Amino acid sequence: MLSNPVYDPFQILTKIYSDGAHVKQAITDTYIEEQYRSRTVKIVYGVLENDIYFDFCIRHYAPKAPKLAVRIILKICLYMLLFMDKKRYMVTDCAVTLCKKLGKSGVSGFVNAFLRRFDREAVDKNLTQDWIKYSYPLYAYEWLQREYGARAKKIAEAKSVGVSVRFEREKEKYLTKAHTTTPFSEKYGNYIFENFARDEKFDEGAYTFQSIGSIAICDCVEACDNLLDACSAPGGKSVLLAKKCKKVTAFELHAHRVELIESYKTRMGVKNVTAMQKDSSRFDETYEAKFDAVLCDAPCSGFGTVSENPDIKLFRKKEDFSALKKAQTGILEACSKYVKKGGYLYYSTCSLFQAENDEIVDAFLKEHLDYQMEKLVSPLAHDCKKYGLQFLPDEAYGAGFYVAKMRRL
Repeated sequence: MLSNPVYDPFQILTKIYSDGAHVKQAITDTYIEEQYRSRTVKIVYGVLENDIYFDFCIRHYAPKAPKLAVRIILKICLYMLLFMDKKRYMVTDCAVTLCKKLGKSGVSGFVNAFLRRFDREAVDKNLTQDWIKYSYPLYAYEWLQREYGARAKKIAEAKSVGVSVRFEREKEKYLTKAHTTTPFSEKYGNYIFENFARDEKFDEGAYTFQSIGSIAICDCVEACDNLLDACSAPGGKSVLLAKKCKKVTAFELHAHRVELIESYKTRMGVKNVTAMQKDSSRFDETYEAKFDAVLCDAPCSGFGTVSENPDIKLFRKKEDFSALKKAQTGILEACSKYVKKGGYLYYSTCSLFQAENDEIVDAFLKEHLDYQMEKLVSPLAHDCKKYGLQFLPDEAYGAGFYVAKMRRL
């Protein structure tokens, strides 16, 4: 019996749209026909990447918004039609069959008619707003335009360039597959693959999956004896920094995420990382002036990683930024006290916006005259801001990250 390609994506996307589940967790928590896993994951990510555009398409042919379940089915079908070049009759038949299976026979006629009438050219004639075309929240796209001008389009439409893999050993076995070298290939064994299937060598610690932005931030951190990674889960930066620092202490707010760090370091065979549950925004005098360097990879909007986490565009709201600013400021304030005189404080995010990056650093330096800005360099393409380096997804392999370095006087 042939598989219905709409069914598994529908189950996953329902958890995301209806329950607010994050895409990676929704995929993990859903039974998927294994032989069709890659197809299912592609459809799920494709729908999320084009969510706002698909809403526009649906409104064009359905003045009255369909209920959520029907919208999800239509979005899956639109992705299959527009981005996978599937035959219209096949997509329509699968959608109608799913409607009936879900007990929604009453809307199967509407779905059938919609898909048979849909015409992309007719829709796109009315599409004049770039934020809809690139499926970017309006407020965020306006911020991109304000900060990056005409480049906003390239940033918004930047896609993931593949799977970023960092090898500890045995890389030659895998480099026969299609891949791209990065500025960190020689130093950190980092390569980007068009496709990369995880195998037993992952569990043996021969390689790990780590974004090039994460690696770029680690590359900016100088070697030292005693480093604090203040917001460390799931542990990728802590483990990589353990290669250049004698001792790494990893703080993490949530107990279950401390377990992730423990699992990560064990898998990679790293013994000089100590993970503990700790709120980095609350000063603990036990650690005052104890570290040669502190990395604050602060919680942020995540807009620099939307090519890998497209659900961010669904869930991140403009009103969230005030709470994020409070968290970023609080973490930087508390952790600055943990740095020894002459030591370094690093601040990083996976955000594109100055409000979470240079503006946070600027406010901190004005309040902390015992810190001064330090220059950073990176082999990865970047923009030099007033204080830090800004990696942007249109030039940095899809990565959008920021890092700044300060020295305690």
